[in-house]
Amino acid sequence: MTIGEGVELATLIEEAEADIEVVDADGLRAAIDDDDLVVIDLRDVRELQREGHLPGAVHMPRGMLEFWIAPESPYARPVFQEDKRFVFYCAMGWRSALACQIATRMGLLRAAHLGGGFTAWKESGFEVVPYERKKKA
Repeated sequence: MTIGEGVELATLIEEAEADIEVVDADGLRAAIDDDDLVVIDLRDVRELQREGHLPGAVHMPRGMLEFWIAPESPYARPVFQEDKRFVFYCAMGWRSALACQIATRMGLLRAAHLGGGFTAWKESGFEVVPYERKKKA
């Protein structure tokens, strides 16, 4: 196989969305204040700085996904060991569809992704929170 002969990106995303729960911006907005929900922003920190994020979202760089979820990882985060509902999002919904598929395979059975991503959220006119850099202790 040479470059360009593999599975196309669009196919990977379509296959992921067939395997996972997809929520739209209206559905996420209706649930955003639920204590059982954890909203995960997979975008690069530069995207957060430039555009802000959803209210209450937890930032998790896409590259750390598997390591933060896996309980045996030295990077495991306690929130992923809780019985919570997780909604992943990125800019357009591509990274989050693929990430959600992996998260589900890793045992986050109540995981979903925001179809259309941050773009769909903004276009719906919902609140966007400015990014604030965490202060060092």
